[in-house]
Amino acid sequence: MRLIVGLGNPGPQYEWTPHNMGFLALDALARRHSVRVSRREAKSVVGRGQLAGQDVILAKPQTMMNLSGVAVGMLIERYECDAAETVVLIDEVDLPWGVLRIRERGRNSTHNGLKSVIAALGTDEFIRVRMGVQPEQIWGDRSDYVLSTMHPEERRIAEDEAGEAAKAVELILREGVAKAMARFNRKAPPEQEATEPA
Repeated sequence: MRLIVGLGNPGPQYEWTPHNMGFLALDALARRHSVRVSRREAKSVVGRGQLAGQDVILAKPQTMMNLSGVAVGMLIERYECDAAETVVLIDEVDLPWGVLRIRERGRNSTHNGLKSVIAALGTDEFIRVRMGVQPEQIWGDRSDYVLSTMHPEERRIAEDEAGEAAKAVELILREGVAKAMARFNRKAPPEQEATEPA
């Protein structure tokens, strides 16, 4: 059983904020594979299905972001999942909008949800798909920015980026992390791709 977790904050007021990219990507993945993510357990809403020939649990923790690790730890224990095979979908304010980065491990992060997961699991050995949400310039505190409502253009980019993250998860499960990293970690933001020579 593989666990795929999208991190975010529960509640409609947070739905279209940069910090909820993990939820948006998890929802995109669920739609692509007709998995209903609605059952409440382990401080999360979950759905069970098949993806790339593997049994998967798709989950959105219903704790606040800073306590995401509590839910992830409970899910791993309940379904006897391997932490190293778990995929966590998160926003990343240090990457431009539209850019994905896939990593197999790493502790060096300012993301509080990721810190919570690492603390709860006692390891940084799990797969993360980071989705860029970097503004043109940081205004005020970062926490204010990631909890601010996206403007219409950001929503459009967020939907596209969530779809790409869903494809990245599919490739991770189908062909492995290395293949997914080789494909997605080199991708430029959409506007940069448009200006690069063919």
